[in-house]
Amino acid sequence: MVWRQQGLWVMNAPGVLPVATFMLVLVLWEVGCRVFAIPSFVLPSPSRIVGGFDAVSLARWIEHVWATLRVALIGYFLSIAISLPIAIVLARSEILSRAIYPILVVVQATPVVAVAPVIIVALGSGDLPRVVITCLITFFPLVVSTTTGLMATPPELIELSRSLRAPVIREITQIRLPFAVPYIFSALKISVTLAVIGAVVAEFVAADKGIGYFIQFSTSMFQVQQAWAGLVVLVLISLILFQVVTAVQRIWFPWSLPAGRK
Repeated sequence: MVWRQQGLWVMNAPGVLPVATFMLVLVLWEVGCRVFAIPSFVLPSPSRIVGGFDAVSLARWIEHVWATLRVALIGYFLSIAISLPIAIVLARSEILSRAIYPILVVVQATPVVAVAPVIIVALGSGDLPRVVITCLITFFPLVVSTTTGLMATPPELIELSRSLRAPVIREITQIRLPFAVPYIFSALKISVTLAVIGAVVAEFVAADKGIGYFIQFSTSMFQVQQAWAGLVVLVLISLILFQVVTAVQRIWFPWSLPAGRK
């Protein structure tokens, strides 16, 4: 029974189950390519993709990864800094929430990929347009989910706070935000992967480094294995960032996790 408890503890450790699932997918992928003899230019097997990593030096990989990660993180945290105050204002103002909240919900469905070229043309080259695209693609899920969480606060608690003449800052920090934490972290987990997508989309349009640029360059040179290697790196970056946000929630806000996932 001890070994079973130890096994369950290992499987419940942060990040273990997703990594195990990822490894299982790789094994099934390799077996499927070999069994069905899928051409490498259609879908290379993981063992062939490993060869794609050798085509670029480690220093060059680090340069590409850092270029994508830097833009993704700057846009992500900038989006958090912008969306949180806006969500608080919308949650406290019934008129503004009724006027703006439906628009935000609708606009978040607009593919930011379509406006990326326009932003590049308007802002030129460099990190600025890439950060703006990343910020834009993460802003709407963050502001909509945070506003929803802030407005989900039981109204009797708000009335009690106001009847006791509690300051606005206490109403926000001690009543509304605790109720919104599960909504906020749900949006943070989604947005952190969207930030990577935003950075890559910007690199597709205008960049000379980054994983998106590497994938586009590899496909233009018909280096399919290299392109797939870039895709694998993107998945790993997104998975690591997602686990970091989950770990932050697990350590500092364990009560906001669903039952059985603490």
